[in-house]
Amino acid sequence: MEIYPAVDILDGRCVQLVQGRPEAATVYGEPAAWAHRWLDEGADGLHVVNLDGAFGRAQKNADLIRKFTRETETFVELGGGIRSVEDAAGWLDAGIDRVIVSTQAVREPEIVRTLADEFGGERVMAGIDARAGEVMIEGWERPAGSYLVWAERFEGLGAGSLLYTNVDVEGLQQGIAIEPVKELLRRVKVPVVVSGGISSSGDVAALREAGAAAAVLGSALYAGKVRLPEVMEAAHANE
Repeated sequence: MEIYPAVDILDGRCVQLVQGRPEAATVYGEPAAWAHRWLDEGADGLHVVNLDGAFGRAQKNADLIRKFTRETETFVELGGGIRSVEDAAGWLDAGIDRVIVSTQAVREPEIVRTLADEFGGERVMAGIDARAGEVMIEGWERPAGSYLVWAERFEGLGAGSLLYTNVDVEGLQQGIAIEPVKELLRRVKVPVVVSGGISSSGDVAALREAGAAAAVLGSALYAGKVRLPEVMEAAHANE
């Protein structure tokens, strides 16, 4: 299983939010410095979120993100504010390895098929942000139906992977809820990357044993509740 530390960017700074709320942001400084640190500590890649894009300011941070992702020469997946084929294509053409389409994939599911046909499914990830089993869109404000039904639909449309975020536990540093992950993994065949609540090596080991392809670590990593080398060891055990 692979580990992708989150590099969430708001107004040019690396931040971590609690439950997706911008007013609850903790600022950690320069995104590029954190990206290099996580890679130096052994991360398999980076999970970059353009939070300004998610809040409707799509071009903000674009130059900064392009610059440090070029410098790192590692696997990078990116989400936040991708609202059209053109938005996604711009990032993919700029060298991002995989784009994450979430709210727009629910609003306009055919965007997944279009991007997969043009760029290959392995570069297209559908984001599934779920609260109490329902997909949440538009900044986690509006429910849009069963996360399992949407997962199967996105897989059928050609998404090469899924990003599952459990909104109920995201940012709280209190551990994961494993059962919804297991249920999702039973329903789809494409790789599933899990985000939300991962706060210990034990959480990572549980996800590895369940069959998750990768995990995204954010708040607990930045707060020092868990160390990346320990997490990497749990993720790569028995390999």
